[in-house]
Amino acid sequence: MQFINNPKKSLGQNFLVDQNIIEKIIKIVKIGKSKKILEIGPGNGNLTKKIISMNPKKIIAIEKDNKLALALKKNFKDFKNVKIINDDIFNIVKKNNLGKNVTVFGNLPYNISTQILASLVLLAKWPPWYEVLILMFQKEVANRILAKPNTKNSNRLSVLCNWRLEIKKHFDVSKNCFFPKPKVNSTVLSFRPKKNNKFNITNPKNLEMITRVLFANRRKMINKNFAKLFMNDKSVAKYLNLNLSLRPEELSNEMFYRIATKYEKLFN
Repeated sequence: MQFINNPKKSLGQNFLVDQNIIEKIIKIVKIGKSKKILEIGPGNGNLTKKIISMNPKKIIAIEKDNKLALALKKNFKDFKNVKIINDDIFNIVKKNNLGKNVTVFGNLPYNISTQILASLVLLAKWPPWYEVLILMFQKEVANRILAKPNTKNSNRLSVLCNWRLEIKKHFDVSKNCFFPKPKVNSTVLSFRPKKNNKFNITNPKNLEMITRVLFANRRKMINKNFAKLFMNDKSVAKYLNLNLSLRPEELSNEMFYRIATKYEKLFN
């Protein structure tokens, strides 16, 4: 098989070439013959080849780059269980016609990795169509996702992800495992949808908006931004037993979810 070796910086392309790391990624989940796989950004197809060797029921690989998609279609044309789609992953997520219990792999482009993850967290229908996400991020981004509440590292992304997903760190990946070599190391994480979620927020966009507003001035007290959300209704903070002199990073994840639930009761 011949692959294109001119990655596009504009698409954040850094191809994983280390076979040992590819082996480790594949072993995170058991890929049986009944499995349906979605791969985000297969690039040169190195991980795709390894997935094919596990003989899953179906592999759908989403590649935005036109030239890479053509090369992938040519290289994998003899495999009936492989479908290469030349499209943007955001369009695929919006269409939501991938079936159920899909295992997702992705060496995500650094420049849009958080947007891709957020789109998978904020799906309207839950439980989602995927069974597990196995995704690689820039190490700094992975640390943000893994950040604990009530710490200075607490952030919007960790609040959103922990609402619906069980998150696990597997291993770090050296920048030397990629072509071209990026400036930073990476981390592989897995995400499994929570089956029982006691915070039933009807519209996930409300939680997204609330975290955006409250984290807008992360080093300042939340009182002013909270007042904007609830139009100066002082009874809301009292109902939530919320200290408005706290900074957003000092709130628990549960408090963010309770705020979102209260917001929906008042305004939806």
